[in-house]
Amino acid sequence: MKFWRKVEDRLTYVRIIALGYLVVILAGTSLLMLPISTRAGEKTDFLTALFTATTSTCVTGLVVADTGSHWTSFGHVVILLMIQIGGLGFVTMGVMLAMALKKKITLRTRGLLQESMNGMNMGGIVRLVRYALKGTLIIEVTGAALLAICFVPVFGWGRGIWYGIFHSISAFCNAGIDLLGPHYGEYSSFVPFCDNIMINVVLMMLIILGGIGFFVWDDLKAKKFHVKKYALHTKMTLYMTFLLVIGGTVLFLIFENDNLLKEMNTADKILAAMFSSVTARTAGFNTIDTAGLTNASKLLTIVFMFVGGSPGSTAGGIKTVTALVLLSYVWSNLRASKGVNIFNRRLDDDVIRKASNVVVISMLLAVTSWILICFIQPELSVIDVMFEIFSAIGTVGMSTGLTRELSVGSRIVIILLMYCGRIGSMSFALSFTERKKVAPVQLPTEKIMIG
Repeated sequence: MKFWRKVEDRLTYVRIIALGYLVVILAGTSLLMLPISTRAGEKTDFLTALFTATTSTCVTGLVVADTGSHWTSFGHVVILLMIQIGGLGFVTMGVMLAMALKKKITLRTRGLLQESMNGMNMGGIVRLVRYALKGTLIIEVTGAALLAICFVPVFGWGRGIWYGIFHSISAFCNAGIDLLGPHYGEYSSFVPFCDNIMINVVLMMLIILGGIGFFVWDDLKAKKFHVKKYALHTKMTLYMTFLLVIGGTVLFLIFENDNLLKEMNTADKILAAMFSSVTARTAGFNTIDTAGLTNASKLLTIVFMFVGGSPGSTAGGIKTVTALVLLSYVWSNLRASKGVNIFNRRLDDDVIRKASNVVVISMLLAVTSWILICFIQPELSVIDVMFEIFSAIGTVGMSTGLTRELSVGSRIVIILLMYCGRIGSMSFALSFTERKKVAPVQLPTEKIMIG
């Protein structure tokens, strides 16, 4: 009895979340290893199944075997379930099941929900979950219907509807996994539909709605168009989302105008540039050849992948709000301002400290992995390895084609990065440390030189 109490005490919310995702990944790996999961009818090797289960559960999108060509309908269903669980969070899905069975939601479960959804308050967290699940269902069904309208004339009724459902969930959960390989060539993604306005717009809307976060949904619903009444978090999220989408579109237009966009008309150029801007922030789909991007576009994509979506969403990355907090902090210091102020509100010191931790830990993980893969496979392009690394830790899924060339050791590194990126780099670090009380006594200070 004492043993189990000690185990329960050591299982903090962060550790439960980390273990939960691990269980989902291992279960998915077991199912994908079954002969029924592959078109060849043969057992898939453990590492390929593990990589696919990790990229699905962590809603990343990097694949070592083309999803549409390698896996059967059974395998596709398994992958889709893992995408949905990974996108909404296994805790949220568990609570949904508990509510369906009319089970009581305990205080510990509410705390776990708050940690899982990155909620600011425990109060109202169950109501937020209900709203998130209802909103997710409506958005995914609407997206599936709109995509099916485009897919049915091309693939027929059965496959067209299934493709609509799969790609709607994949886009909303910011997974970026597609089934188009058997029709247009392996790893083609949505390149064949680069000029299809409806498919592009629907996918972009799904990605953005999934990436802004459930708290923002709730705030927008409650306050409608009264912008001044929005919570500071909502204002910061919408501001950064708008800035990154529009700014990214302009920069991609400039960087690719004489390259991949050269043969397109003006409307298609804008559509392709905007899609590249949106998908780079953790979605993983592409409508232009990622491997053919200029170095400037690759570096821009890396920056966007590192930033990612917004807190409490289906997206990964360090998050838009985190980036804005640090930019505001630097700007305030340069102006010698007292405190960090944004939208007529002052940011708490703990928020700045947490944002700094997230960025530093994520960057350390990325750089360490970058060096490690370059050491394991020195023949690989340095910038392509960098692209792959930030795609994995940002749970984006975009690739220059390097994923299939990775050795066993490099693939294990990418698997760990995808896992860290989904549960959060800081959460991953905290899962290995005990939360100790800080002593009231502090050591004496001494000045040092900086810069």
